[in-house]
Amino acid sequence: MELVRKWFARVGAVITTVSLAVFVPAMAWASTSGAYDVAVEAARSRRRGGFGIFGVASLLCCLVVVGGIVLAVVLISRNRKRR
Repeated sequence: MELVRKWFARVGAVITTVSLAVFVPAMAWASTSGAYDVAVEAARSRRRGGFGIFGVASLLCCLVVVGGIVLAVVLISRNRKRR
């Protein structure tokens, strides 16, 4: 079980590193290339009524992500108390 835990930590570190290596430069590029202005205008011109199907899907996605983070924190804290 310890081997699985070590590999899970390593895979998590690699995924975090890769996502930061991709998203941070992309956000920096978007802030200087005018893509930010396009996104702001698109958000302003969007209609403001209800959640729609994509609003519900994004809400569910956010709840799943928050639930996963809470579960990870609980599991990590339980394992630290047992030692």
